[in-house]
Amino acid sequence: MKVGLFFGSYNPIHIGHLAIANYFIEYTNLEKLWFVISPQSPFKTKQTLLSETQRYNMVFTAIEDDSRFKACNIEFHLPKPSYTIDTLIYLAEKYPEHEFSIIMGADNILNFHKWKNYEIIAKNHDIYVYKRPRIDLSLYKNSNRIHIVDAPQIEISASFIRKAIADKKDVRYFLHKNVWHYIDEMNLYK
Repeated sequence: MKVGLFFGSYNPIHIGHLAIANYFIEYTNLEKLWFVISPQSPFKTKQTLLSETQRYNMVFTAIEDDSRFKACNIEFHLPKPSYTIDTLIYLAEKYPEHEFSIIMGADNILNFHKWKNYEIIAKNHDIYVYKRPRIDLSLYKNSNRIHIVDAPQIEISASFIRKAIADKKDVRYFLHKNVWHYIDEMNLYK
């Protein structure tokens, strides 16, 4: 089975993430998509990061009724900081029947050369890249393993949502209704 791994902190997961995930399932050859919740990115600070459990719960509640998607907390059990290569090796050993690909935004592909063992990742895994405004991806057009996907561009960020909630703004329509209820009930980001 072809599984797309959509890595992120999901702090919180929002409709932009869900729309992109839906697009990849419908318009590529991926059969399933796993939202891999990252405990800590080696490129980001941890200051506003909710607990692993809270972020996993938000992803799970957003996708629980869609069998095409899975909330994946595998990186919570791996050494930190988490590196994609280590996750891919672990998943390949645990699920040898799956073929894993990576889904990332155009902003991430620009820094891909800084990733640990990026050459091995690029050699062994397909990488699906969705466009972002004002990022030129023409360099990757003829790659065998990097696939540029013309998914709709939705300019919503988790940092915008966190700030809006802290500012007492109603942003419920930027989130899946279950995630909005979870954030409200748990009094998060306030």
